[in-house]
Amino acid sequence: MEQGIFNLREALEIARSQNLDLVEISPTANPPVCKVIDYRKFLYDLKKKQKEIKAKSAKVIVKEIRMGPNTDEHDFNFKLKHAENFLKEGAKVKVEVFFRGRTIVYKDKGELILLRFAQELEEVGKVEQLPRLEGKRMFMIITPKK
Repeated sequence: MEQGIFNLREALEIARSQNLDLVEISPTANPPVCKVIDYRKFLYDLKKKQKEIKAKSAKVIVKEIRMGPNTDEHDFNFKLKHAENFLKEGAKVKVEVFFRGRTIVYKDKGELILLRFAQELEEVGKVEQLPRLEGKRMFMIITPKK
């Protein structure tokens, strides 16, 4: 490849003679910097790199566990074990208390269940988002400890 300062016609002629493209690298420089490359191959390599980066990025999995405000001890422990397994696998856990009909008057009961759930999972996970009420659902998110 030739290096140096060329006018636009000469640079285009060099690119055509090699069946390549003339690409402007730095238009603000004085004189502007251009490069003779195969632009399609450049785009292909760029897409390939972006695909690799996307494949290497961590995918966050969120598992949901639903309970009612009057969930009894056995069901609570059963769901607790599932949540513990999810956290050990590296997934986030969204614990949700769903209020049906008139059970909405037991908001405090729902919050106590969620806080107890978080306390039981303290050694394998940490609370990312404290209990929050949205409509008829109160939920919190627990992330795994590293």
